[in-house]
Amino acid sequence: MVLLTIGYSTLADRAENIVYPRQPDWEYQLHVQGEKVPTNKPNTFYLDSSGVAKSRNSAIIHANGKYLLFGDDDVVFDEAEITKALDYLEQHPEISLLLASAVDEAGQLRKSYPTATTKLSRMNSARAATYEMIIRVDEIKKLNIRFDEEFGAGAKNYLGDEYIFIADLIKAGGNAVFAPIPIAMHPANSSGSRWGETADRIARAKIFDRVFGKLAPAVRLAFGLRRAAELGGLANVLRFTFSR
Repeated sequence: MVLLTIGYSTLADRAENIVYPRQPDWEYQLHVQGEKVPTNKPNTFYLDSSGVAKSRNSAIIHANGKYLLFGDDDVVFDEAEITKALDYLEQHPEISLLLASAVDEAGQLRKSYPTATTKLSRMNSARAATYEMIIRVDEIKKLNIRFDEEFGAGAKNYLGDEYIFIADLIKAGGNAVFAPIPIAMHPANSSGSRWGETADRIARAKIFDRVFGKLAPAVRLAFGLRRAAELGGLANVLRFTFSR
């Protein structure tokens, strides 16, 4: 069995932007949305759909590796750090998902990460990025966990697909941990950084509805008070709490 599949999600006109690692023993797949374009890349899957969550689910279905890492066309992976992450997973067979860290173009950590290995829960995994996630494919398939295609870039609810995936995994009995291993470089600006517009606030509120159900308003209030500046003040915290 191949140890690792990297499943890249991209649009047809961006597929040639991908910088592939040079590790010949890993499998590389393209999951392309949009019209077909000529490519010399093997393992290319064309999807007649939109929304990155559908591309991620295609990667889960088609991965031949023991582990699957999710890639985007603007991400550059660090092979040595990925190898460290894979070694951790090999030493901890009880782990279904490893969440790693990432840096920006300047080599700085993209956000505040824990400094030690940390068990993930619904309360500490909301800032996960897909390109930081390595999953144990057989376990994910056994638990029947997939990305919610109503969320994520390209969907109406354009945030939160990663967090929902982790929350669903934990709810199903899977084990997920964070380890401070910087496996990827991603530009500093991304859809997950968006806060300023009404649509951003509503999209984030819907994520908490999906993860917490009836408890969502209380969780949104606590979260909103911590992120009042990004939300634009206390009035918007209240709007966020009541999903408005």
